[in-house]
Amino acid sequence: MPNTHSYRWTHKHLLSLEELSVDDIKSVMDTADSFKEVSTRSVKKIPALRGKVVVNMFFEDSTRTRTSFSLAASRLSADIVDFSVKTSSVSKGETLIDTARNIEAMGVDIIVARHPASGAAYLLSRAVKCSVVNAGDGAHEHPTQGLLDLYTIRERFGKIAGLKVAIVGDIANSRVARSNLWALKKMGAEVIFVGPPTLLPRSFAQLGAKVFYDLDEVIGEVDVVNMLRVQFERIKSSQFPSVREFTQLYGLTSERFTRCKKDVFVMHPGPMNRGIEISSHIADGPNSGILTQVSNGLAVRMASLFLVSQAAGAPAEPAKVSAVPEPAKA
Repeated sequence: MPNTHSYRWTHKHLLSLEELSVDDIKSVMDTADSFKEVSTRSVKKIPALRGKVVVNMFFEDSTRTRTSFSLAASRLSADIVDFSVKTSSVSKGETLIDTARNIEAMGVDIIVARHPASGAAYLLSRAVKCSVVNAGDGAHEHPTQGLLDLYTIRERFGKIAGLKVAIVGDIANSRVARSNLWALKKMGAEVIFVGPPTLLPRSFAQLGAKVFYDLDEVIGEVDVVNMLRVQFERIKSSQFPSVREFTQLYGLTSERFTRCKKDVFVMHPGPMNRGIEISSHIADGPNSGILTQVSNGLAVRMASLFLVSQAAGAPAEPAKVSAVPEPAKA
């Protein structure tokens, strides 16, 4: 069983990093430390969630997150159900809440939810009695990605406080950027958002990030560069002049990489558009932590499922959510 120290996690749901305290964030990372060695065993299972049922309820396509949650639940000895939208009653017009309540009625303990609408995870948490873990809701948040990014940074540098972290690219449509912002700020890092004006509203500065529209202005001073995927499926044509121009101005190219710190840590939440936001040799090089993020995500998601399960009997706490800046209009 993990060593959660003297701190007691009390959140029945994991919906947002904005509402978590520094102690909450540390608790997840410390619990993840305890779980990480499970993946090195010959038998990669512990009985922490034996008898519990976890449902992956994904309304958007996913490879890393869905597989990571499935493996995390499996290694904790939970039973896993993968929900398929295409073969469900959602295709017949059933609402999100009715779908979730019907699934819960079968004895489900935790719903892991991904949905294209911001706030969907909060809606679910109010409609069901089981725990809800947000696996990404629209452009709002992706809390476990933010936590695994923090965990990976701490593992690399031995600290988070005092580091300069640049998050680059399509900020407006990125739930990863928002989760990273809340968590990094709380842990004492300086957060720098960089992107074109059409994909980086100035309003993000009100949330505590430094906003830059010129990557070359900051590339040489940051400790971490987190390159975001260009979300072509969400971007309007008027917001995005051309792929070539984006790469030239905001991509982590070979030439731009030579002006980074020698020990700069390169990250990407995936999936990558190789050659657009990041060059392949950098993504696969010694400064890259991209695959480490994926492996650390398993430990962090094991910790997340374990902690919400432990707190399932605690009363739900009211959510505190700031307004989400909308993508700028051209």
